[in-house]
Amino acid sequence: MPPKKSPTLTDAELRIMDVLWRRGSGTVQQVMDGLRPNLAYNTILTTIRILERKGYVKHVKDGRAYLYEPLVGRQEASRSAIRHLVGRFFRDSHEALILNILQNENIDAEELKRLRGLLEGGESE
Repeated sequence: MPPKKSPTLTDAELRIMDVLWRRGSGTVQQVMDGLRPNLAYNTILTTIRILERKGYVKHVKDGRAYLYEPLVGRQEASRSAIRHLVGRFFRDSHEALILNILQNENIDAEELKRLRGLLEGGESE
């Protein structure tokens, strides 16, 4: 049975999208040059084609090469991932997600103060 398609970005897809978001667009070779550590050309091409099927990128002909451009911005992709996370792990409860984050011991007092200010409707400096 083939693996289930991820509605959000996989790690490899996100690495490629990061390059395209930084550059604005790029050929497979340009994406390859922007990745550290490098991936094989065919791996990048396959992943970009998957991104195209998912609706994250489109291609335009540029001479003999294809130029790939993001159709989805970083913010939209992150919001989609958060919606997916909330639905999958928190039963569509944003409150449960926020409480989970706030219960993390790694949040320092200054961050909590700033978050409290945001929740109360104003910026806390």
